[in-house]
Amino acid sequence: MELLTFNPEQFKVFFLILIRVSTVLFLYPIFGSVMFPVLIKVGLSVTLSVIFFPIVSIDPRLFPKSVIEFLVLVVCELMVGLTLGLTVRLFFAGIQLAGQMVGFQMGFAIINVIDPQSGTQVSIIDQIGYWVVLLVFLVLNGHHALISGLAESFKLVAVGSFVLKPALMSMLLSIAANVFVIAIKVGSPAIAALLLTSAAFGISAKFAPQMNILIAAFPVKIVVGLIFFGVSIQIVSIVTRSYLTSLHSLITSLLIRAGGA
Repeated sequence: MELLTFNPEQFKVFFLILIRVSTVLFLYPIFGSVMFPVLIKVGLSVTLSVIFFPIVSIDPRLFPKSVIEFLVLVVCELMVGLTLGLTVRLFFAGIQLAGQMVGFQMGFAIINVIDPQSGTQVSIIDQIGYWVVLLVFLVLNGHHALISGLAESFKLVAVGSFVLKPALMSMLLSIAANVFVIAIKVGSPAIAALLLTSAAFGISAKFAPQMNILIAAFPVKIVVGLIFFGVSIQIVSIVTRSYLTSLHSLITSLLIRAGGA
């Protein structure tokens, strides 16, 4: 059905679909950045909503008549979009956390760059890890998996039927806690190497107090950190591939716990 022939009841359904789709896209690392034109974001959201409209089976006549009850449906769609978007956002946050931990140990805590995605200052090692995982995510068709999960969400969680169950909250907390697990997995080679380097310089300072450890250790820790963070980059592809393998089942489990069938 063409968009221009929507009656008011059908437009309500389309509007709720648009809320869910746009929430996911605005949380997605690429489309959610401030450097991405707003008009393109809106156009892509509308396009996907038009594509998803035929698969959403709901009788518009069952919609509430009051504004307050309709706003409740809008909030439900926002929550579904947030649930789907956070599953990917938190994974990227784990990689960024690994970069921040390595950068801090290297002495890069005071060396920040402007993140074009958010417009804030972030660690340069954080940015390297972020762009690497983003490229790997796109090469492995992670965006296809996300859009597929978004389409399936309309079958598992009907429009306006989102329920914040304890099982869903428990799973979201588990995903959030997994951020630290991902950070340790990715950053462990560089973190361990920098820890041993610091310990070696600490022992050297004990036996040779006249040596200026601060000046001598700084370039060495940078070299060691960059070398072993390069090794960590290889782990990113392994972790991302493993994450995408389980992404579909993860999204399905979240939607089922969100009140779906």
